[in-house]
Amino acid sequence: MATKNKKLTATQIEYQAFAKALEPPRPVLKNTIRAFWVGGLICLLGQVIQTFFIHFFHFDEKSAGNPTSAVLIVISVLLTGFGVYDKLAQFGGAGTAVPVTGFANSIASAAIEHKSEGYVLGVGGNMFKLAGSVIVFGVVAAFFIALLKWFFTNAVGIGGS
Repeated sequence: MATKNKKLTATQIEYQAFAKALEPPRPVLKNTIRAFWVGGLICLLGQVIQTFFIHFFHFDEKSAGNPTSAVLIVISVLLTGFGVYDKLAQFGGAGTAVPVTGFANSIASAAIEHKSEGYVLGVGGNMFKLAGSVIVFGVVAAFFIALLKWFFTNAVGIGGS
């Protein structure tokens, strides 16, 4: 409970200490292990799907990545629509948020939640509120990485393809 340099009365300080004493400890190790296993199982599913595309549709390893991501996104959106992904996220925590399935879940759940406000202002306006920051960070990070790659390949002469 951060106070952010506010002056608290003695009663408020006493209450915060009382509340902190009653707060149950967080099972950090258990949550970390769950997130590791759930995220790993999602990635294992992605690997199985990618191997399926490679063997049955004769994709190479590089070109099988896009349809694999698309299938994982569709599965995530369907599970979100049926309410299963939320239960999985309650159990797996950050393990469900980090893969591409977590990004799809954040967009789909916002769309489902704001459907009653209409398609344009409700779904369209609120779908990317949470995911928008992820998209912006990804684009900005990709831009700076591309600048670094250009600098090291053209100006310094290291690397290149």
